[in-house]
Amino acid sequence: MKTAWRIVRSLLLGLLGLAVALAVGAAALLYFAIDRTPLVSGAASLTPAHIERAKRLLDRNDPRTLRPGVLRTITVSEGDLDLAVNYLANRFGKGSSKIELSDGKAHAQASVLLPSVPFMPSGVYINIDASLGETAVLPQFDHLKIGQLRIPAFIANRILRASIARLQRSASYGAATDTIKNVSSRNGMLSIVYEWNDAVPDQLAAALVPVADQLRMQAYQARLVELTAQTSPRAHPKVSLPFSALVQGLFQLSAERGGDAVAENRAAIIVMAFYVNGKGLGAIIPAARQWPVPTLRGVTLAGRGDFSQHFIISAALAATAGSPLADAVGLYKEVDDSRGGSGFSFNDIAADRAGTRFGDLATGPDGGMRKIKRLLSAGVRDADLLPEVKDLPEFMQEVEFKRRYGGIGAPAYAKMMREIEQRIAALPLYQR
Repeated sequence: MKTAWRIVRSLLLGLLGLAVALAVGAAALLYFAIDRTPLVSGAASLTPAHIERAKRLLDRNDPRTLRPGVLRTITVSEGDLDLAVNYLANRFGKGSSKIELSDGKAHAQASVLLPSVPFMPSGVYINIDASLGETAVLPQFDHLKIGQLRIPAFIANRILRASIARLQRSASYGAATDTIKNVSSRNGMLSIVYEWNDAVPDQLAAALVPVADQLRMQAYQARLVELTAQTSPRAHPKVSLPFSALVQGLFQLSAERGGDAVAENRAAIIVMAFYVNGKGLGAIIPAARQWPVPTLRGVTLAGRGDFSQHFIISAALAATAGSPLADAVGLYKEVDDSRGGSGFSFNDIAADRAGTRFGDLATGPDGGMRKIKRLLSAGVRDADLLPEVKDLPEFMQEVEFKRRYGGIGAPAYAKMMREIEQRIAALPLYQR
């Protein structure tokens, strides 16, 4: 009996010692992996020119024009790649990054601010410094350093290969992973050779929208079906709806459902964005193609359909990707219009900016529910969402726009933008 007890005690002591050793080892690794100062700093600054280049890249690789089995190549400059990665690091990790390309190699640095958690000092960063070299297929690590820890290249590459293999076996990302055939760098340009697979869009869409968010959007889609249904014999599918009616109906549902106010509001905004712009949610949620379809109606804000589109697109961008992107997309659209479209319009910019403020409010602390509930109780009007903008200059072609306002960033342009911001800030909903 005593012998058995000694064996059990030895095993317990051994396990306890192993647990302590692992905990100490993990703490040591964590200590050397974090830093008090970021290796890279500086937020991304998007401009209309960046958006224009991104649009051209997407147009050249539009999935609707691609045939399965045909090799295609995407080429991205070092500057645009650096900007995109830096924007994502800043948006999702409150950090920054830097990408440098040379022939056959890429050097990447990134700093990500760690969230405050118990037993962890606040204001600390994970700093990553990595060099990758091209191979016949995908790049591999030549160098990897996390904080003060130097990870041997063979270990880093073994982990990288295992991760890629796991993704290839995944039902969510397998097709997308197999699509990429080669990545190379020459003359400051990154080239990605890929073979299109028709399964990629649905596979990625299903994976990138979590099931919980899909269920939320299904609930708001059902409410949208009710709101847009014909309610009287005189109603007609082409009869327009005021944008404020959609906000009232969908955000009332958000208040009723409770739970995560930010997630609920974001779902409501996304459903409105796809509806107002005449698109189906099936573009991002394959299962939504089987959901009931709302009656298609024009939606107006302050009496205009284009204002509702500008507003809700910017709100959706702010709610899902951050306001810098929303600002750049809206400004790009106006610059593009001034080059032969409908012309540069400051009132469209006002609708963009108001939509961005609404998206920020609805996905800010507590989903802005205190202000939104007060608005819902009084009954939402278009004038609560967008200030008076009829007097703002619009339909200016590029030559006239530059003559009157000097172009983007000029003093006259900046003065008009300040006027727009002041009008929006004066609305009770957006007052801080």
